[in-house]
Amino acid sequence: MSKEKGSEFWILPVRVVPNASKSEIVGWEEQELKIKLNAVPEDGKANRELIKFLSRLSRFSKGKLSLQSGLKSRHKKIQITGPNRDEFFAKIGIDGPN
Repeated sequence: MSKEKGSEFWILPVRVVPNASKSEIVGWEEQELKIKLNAVPEDGKANRELIKFLSRLSRFSKGKLSLQSGLKSRHKKIQITGPNRDEFFAKIGIDGPN
């Protein structure tokens, strides 16, 4: 975990697959969490769906999740503030990376 402005955070590497029939976690692939999104990669729709989807699964507010990099890429880094990794992965129902 890192500290920034008094808050602890960590980075989740994600690979997104837009235009899926439903949003779902596929699993770990090359140290990235692969996630299918039911959103098009236009006008930030897929990015918004990614944050909304992870927030809904983890039951953490959207304010604790932010896109740090990968605005126009399938490879993204999500900054997660507050909850530790184990708690986050337990809530979304997957094991952490190996």
